[in-house]
Amino acid sequence: MSLLRHIRSVNRWDPAAFRPLLLGERQVGRVRLDRLSLLSAFPDVFAMDEAAVRLQTGEGEAATRAVAEVVRRLIADGAIPYWRGEWFDVMAGDAPGALLRIDRGALPFFGVRAAGVHLNGFVRRPDGLHLWIARRAADKKLDPDKLDNMVAGGIGAGHGPWSTLVKEAEEEASLPPDSVRRAHPAGIVSYVMEREGGLRDDLLYLYDLEMPEGLEPRPNDGEIAGFALMPAAEVVALVRDTDEVKFNVNVTLIDFFVRHGLIGPDDPDYLAICRGLRR
Repeated sequence: MSLLRHIRSVNRWDPAAFRPLLLGERQVGRVRLDRLSLLSAFPDVFAMDEAAVRLQTGEGEAATRAVAEVVRRLIADGAIPYWRGEWFDVMAGDAPGALLRIDRGALPFFGVRAAGVHLNGFVRRPDGLHLWIARRAADKKLDPDKLDNMVAGGIGAGHGPWSTLVKEAEEEASLPPDSVRRAHPAGIVSYVMEREGGLRDDLLYLYDLEMPEGLEPRPNDGEIAGFALMPAAEVVALVRDTDEVKFNVNVTLIDFFVRHGLIGPDDPDYLAICRGLRR
C-alpha cells in the first residue's frame, strides 16, 4: 500500500474517450463518447461534430434553463442519477465569470469543473500534531460512512471559497465564524478522474486551521456522524494502508502531510507525490 496510489487513482482517465464540450470557442466540459447519442435527442441545445459537442444556447439564464430541462429528462431516463438541487457555476477554464449554471448532480455527465473547499483542523500537542477527522453520515448518497476532512463542501453558484468555508464550517461542524477567520489558505489540489457517472474535474481550495484546546467540532446538519481527534501519524497510516477515507480527501490529506513535514524527501514516492497533487 502507498500514498501515491491515491494520487494515481484520482488522475486516471482516457482523454480519447471524451469529446470537448464548447460554448462558442471556450471549453466548459467533456462528454464521454458513449453519452453522445443521448444528447443527440436535443438538437436545439447541443450540436455535435467530430471535434466537439457545442452548446447552442448562448450564455446566462436562457442557457441555464435549457440545460436544466435536458438534465431533468436525462434523470428521468436514468442517465444521470438524481437532481441535487444545488446550482454550480460553469466556467471556461480559469477565466473569471460564470457562463451559465448547472445542477451539481449533472457535473460529471458533462465533465464540468467543480470547485470545493477543504479545511484541515489540527491541534499541536507535546506528542505532535493531531488532526480532526470527520465521519460522513451513513445515509449520505455519496461515499457514506467514509472518513473526511473536518470541513468540506462544494462552492455553489455565486459563492467564493471563503464564504463557502465559513458557511460549511458552521453547518457541518458548528464552528462559529470568529473561529474560522483564523484559517489560512494553503493552496489547491486539482485532478481529473473518470467515474461511473462521467468525469470528475475538481479544483479544491485548501485551508488549515490550528484549533486551540477546548474548541471542538460538533455535528450540526446531519451530514457528519461525528468527529475524532487523531494523532497525525495515525492519519498518515490510515491513508497509506486503508481505503476508509473518502477518495479525494486522501489527496487533500496527503497535501497536508507534505506541507507539515509528515512525509519528506526520504519517502521514495516524494517527488511523484508532490508533482501529482497539482496536475
